[in-house]
Amino acid sequence: MAAAKATLMDKIVSLCKRKGFVFQASEIYGGIGNTYDYGPLGVELKRKVKEAWWNSMVTTRADVVGLDSAIIQNPKVWETSGHVGGFSDPMVDCKTCKGRFRADHIDELSCPEKPSKKPGECHGELTEARSFNLMFKTNVGALEGASSVAYLRPETAQGIFLNFKNVLESSRIKPPFGIAQIGKSFRNEITPGNFVFRTREFEQGEMEFFVPPAENDKWYEYWKNERFDWYVRHGINPEKLRMRDHAEDELAHYSTGCADVEYEYPFGWGELEGIACRTDFDLSRHAEASGSDLRYFDPESKERYFPYVIEPAGGIDRMALTFMVDAYEEQQLEKDIRVVLHFHPLIAPTTVAVFPLVKKEGMPEKAREIEEQLRLARFSTFYDEKAAIGRRYRRQDEVGTPFCVTVDGDTLSENVVTVRHRDSMEQDKVKSDELVAYLHQAVQEWKR
Repeated sequence: MAAAKATLMDKIVSLCKRKGFVFQASEIYGGIGNTYDYGPLGVELKRKVKEAWWNSMVTTRADVVGLDSAIIQNPKVWETSGHVGGFSDPMVDCKTCKGRFRADHIDELSCPEKPSKKPGECHGELTEARSFNLMFKTNVGALEGASSVAYLRPETAQGIFLNFKNVLESSRIKPPFGIAQIGKSFRNEITPGNFVFRTREFEQGEMEFFVPPAENDKWYEYWKNERFDWYVRHGINPEKLRMRDHAEDELAHYSTGCADVEYEYPFGWGELEGIACRTDFDLSRHAEASGSDLRYFDPESKERYFPYVIEPAGGIDRMALTFMVDAYEEQQLEKDIRVVLHFHPLIAPTTVAVFPLVKKEGMPEKAREIEEQLRLARFSTFYDEKAAIGRRYRRQDEVGTPFCVTVDGDTLSENVVTVRHRDSMEQDKVKSDELVAYLHQAVQEWKR
């Protein structure tokens, strides 16, 4: 079992390269450490994950609105939030192999020259731990100097806090309410790794939910349950998920609670998403530093107060990787091994593949017509007419396409197509003019 787990990530990485999910960035120049490009299927997978997140967090709710804040903010933002002074990891170097490691992750890491040993066990001497700030610096303007220093944001949350009053006044909403956004963040991680699990450039889905202080505990429990259930609803195996509450010595000084949705990856349990109680720390700090009144005025109680904040935050890249790892299966059939990704249809990069049985007798033309109809119905589609039909099915299984539609002789004579289901490999005959409704229903009724 351990050996099988050890090779699963290798299989995922290989599949990602072969099928166009994820490529090494700058590959033709030798690449750059832990930086990746998303290929045609990968960008669709990420888009579907973001759409599912946004639909759940914003579109279907009356109490959450969206935002898209700037990546580069006034540097005072990061000074006030504590990122300039305190956003750092303890770092050690090996004097022998010159490797650089997070001091608090030594037990989880391997020596780059002797992977069977931990850093420091390879007769190398580790330096004393020292702080390493994770923010990327840049310069704004034509001249470089102290006054031109700016930072790439290490999180999307601060842009939400800065716009709290703007959203409050323009949207005419009141606590409890949330502000959500999806966007790029940047952290100069000392030891990124495990493919796209931890990278220096990543995309976040983050929401700040502003509540009256007395309602903090109620909403904290609500969002813990809601975010855990979101993964289950979208196909993640609940037996591979757990909710871990942080111990008191893990909490930030301003936090009353924090919990992680964790997943059992091939390399062990890891954080998938965090739900944190940030109290009024961020709003009160920015109000004090900027001189702006960021309190909410309650017209009923005539009270002014800083709302408390519940923050669900997760990495979109990590979510996409988790959906892929969880969906991966190798099935031993009579004659071969079938590799299949059991994506939820709402997450799958391609929803429907359309095939003509043979390249003659008008079948390709009819298949093209049906594929266009499905695209216009907002399905993600793929057309393929090369190789035997069984091989085409296998190709789609491997990239997680839940439905394949085959145009054959019955289509031309009786207007009936064959719908093949990825998970069960069962096939149904469906009238062409009922196909869109059939697929919509199949998506809604899908179960793992």
